[in-house]
Amino acid sequence: MTDRYTFDEDDVVVTHEKSYAAGLPAVLVSLRRGWEQMGPVRTARALLELNQRNGFDCPGCAWPETPGHRKHAEFCENGAKAVAEEATKRRVGPEFFAAHSISELLEKTDYWLGQQGRLTHPMVLRPGRTHYAPLSWDEAFALIAAELRGLDSPDEAVFYTSGRTSNEAAFLYQLMIRSFGTNNMPDCSNMCHESSGTALTETIGIGKGSVSVPDLECADLILIAGQNPGTNHPRMLSVLEKAKANGARIIAINPLPEAGLLRFKDPQKVHGVLGSGVAIADDFLQIRIGGDQALFQGLARLVLEAEDRAPGSILDRDFIDSACAGFDEYAAHIRQVDLDTVVAATGLTLDRIHRTAEALIASQRTIICWAMGLTQQTHGVATIQDAVNLLLMRGMIGKPGAGVCPVRGHSNVQGDRTMGIWEKMPESFLAALDTEFGITSPRKHGWDAVDSIRAMRDGRAHVFMAMGGNFVAATPDTETTEAALRNCSLTVQVSTKLNRSHLVHGRTALILPSLGRTDKDLRGGKKQQVTVEDSMSMVHLSRGGLAPASGHLRSEVAIVCGLAQALFGPDHSVSWTRFADDYDLIRDSIARVIPGFKDFNARVRQPDGFELPHPPRDERRFETVTGRANFTVNAVTWLPVPEGRLILQTMRSHDQYNTTVYGLDDRYRGVKGGRRVLFINATDLVGLGYNAGDRVDLVSEWCAPDGSVEERRAKDFRLVPYPTPVGNVAAYYPETNLLVPLDHVARGSNTPVSKAITIRLERQS
Repeated sequence: MTDRYTFDEDDVVVTHEKSYAAGLPAVLVSLRRGWEQMGPVRTARALLELNQRNGFDCPGCAWPETPGHRKHAEFCENGAKAVAEEATKRRVGPEFFAAHSISELLEKTDYWLGQQGRLTHPMVLRPGRTHYAPLSWDEAFALIAAELRGLDSPDEAVFYTSGRTSNEAAFLYQLMIRSFGTNNMPDCSNMCHESSGTALTETIGIGKGSVSVPDLECADLILIAGQNPGTNHPRMLSVLEKAKANGARIIAINPLPEAGLLRFKDPQKVHGVLGSGVAIADDFLQIRIGGDQALFQGLARLVLEAEDRAPGSILDRDFIDSACAGFDEYAAHIRQVDLDTVVAATGLTLDRIHRTAEALIASQRTIICWAMGLTQQTHGVATIQDAVNLLLMRGMIGKPGAGVCPVRGHSNVQGDRTMGIWEKMPESFLAALDTEFGITSPRKHGWDAVDSIRAMRDGRAHVFMAMGGNFVAATPDTETTEAALRNCSLTVQVSTKLNRSHLVHGRTALILPSLGRTDKDLRGGKKQQVTVEDSMSMVHLSRGGLAPASGHLRSEVAIVCGLAQALFGPDHSVSWTRFADDYDLIRDSIARVIPGFKDFNARVRQPDGFELPHPPRDERRFETVTGRANFTVNAVTWLPVPEGRLILQTMRSHDQYNTTVYGLDDRYRGVKGGRRVLFINATDLVGLGYNAGDRVDLVSEWCAPDGSVEERRAKDFRLVPYPTPVGNVAAYYPETNLLVPLDHVARGSNTPVSKAITIRLERQS
């Protein structure tokens, strides 16, 4: 427990970290944020429609609903905050931009920018001007179209997608981009779960999780690695509570103790409000940053040794022999794993590792869940492959209560990829798209997020368009990213609210205000509906019902269609006008292009939508290069702590979701009123000669490919004692994104390594 203290220089107060998540405080915070932003009547209406069958899908995380069952309050604290942010009554219109110059707004924090309210009008910043000014939609579309047509090659344009974009908008967006002639489609998956998709595609043939909510509820053992459900996916805790009641054992593997995995107080149950709640994790393995791969390989060795002692009783030989490839090579490698190295890499005792292996051996239904703690490592792909190896050994794919569970972040980030938002879509998709629309899609692979930044930095890309999101705050190496965007001739942001990316712009910049999930979408004389795909491959409808912030807003579908009409003219083979007025027609085309969407319009109108096919889960069929599930052999990689240095992981506060900062309090970690804090073990604090509350600069050190050492500096952070592993520290992003080198990426996925940054501390002068 940390003693309470106040920093005299500012308003940051540090108390003690919480030992539970949710409970009555979550209810009170949810209601207060709603009333502040929306007022009581709008709050009540919005929350009663949130995640309901006839309502709208949460604009926050992609956690699924339990099939066949919806609570009256089917949302969590952060979901309520997300709705309050989007459905706010605050407005940012032309008068706001007339009153605030770009230079003035650049001095404001991300939190301040987000609190100003909803954008109301299309706005343009012309070359040499200091203020955004309004323009018409037709003028905006004509400006973008002229800039795109003036490029020497379509590949000089970059089109980014945020995870909140609906299936319909994402499908049309990629159709427009491929009709234009490029595959440059970076998306937010590139920054978070690309390592998951890469690893799973190679091992089981599909880059998606293989489990459902009912699987979690009937599992014997659930490993949760590199994930913080209490803040990032709070509704997952109610599922884990049910799994516990059904007898599941839950093991949390994480560098930080997370309140939600310690104890959960369900605010919709009496014992959650008045009682002590439910202890979620039966065991907490406080692993060192980046030690997960070593742990998985160490556990695999112990499982193999148990099989040696009792042949035929531990491994699922029938599954391995009939459905898998590469087991002998993998087993030979694992037998050579040094357990002393595993102990050093993980920081765990050998006894704790043995006990975890015993739980794996005893379980007949095992699920491994993970998030960015695994993916954002240099060896993120290998780590996930070793998690899959551990499951394959015991046949834990394609059976109830067992499988892989990458827990996705932003709502519909998985659906966007299904719809074709990827720079490397397979030939089968491109051929079907061409047949449906009479176009010729480019086959050359495009740029992901990191490569797009490099291209803009180097002058190989000149136009940047973002469908939602906050690209500047989401990406690594902030100064490089900002310079890259400022190197463009045109930047376009389709947005609901003001953010940093509107202020870091090309020579000309556009803001195109869009409807959000909560907004009623009237097109073609009727209310339109969009669809989303959750983390577990369920596709369902989302119907906004609130009055939009302005009559000048357009849906993302209408924005794409309007731009495409201006870009291609009236004789293009795609019926953009018809699509803009009837989203059912978009879904009819999706059904003909993408497998699994047959009878899309009829099936999605079922009460809970429908589940997309998943061959490993449904049939134990693996569409890999071998036609089998593949064991993989990877060298153990881990990151020792250099003398006098620390290993930093970036993370969210409890008062934010992705790049959106809802407030300045991290209730679960005991921080109130500020974000520029560094969580550090008390042993490191003393050993490095600092005191609690000292102000320091964080200086990252990275060895570039040419052998030179690059340094980046984040200024003025407060030191907060916290129970982190010795040598490991944590701080919030996006404030620390500038410490992540652009070229510091995961092998195989090109995902920025935001969870393992070598830093040193320097006192504020």
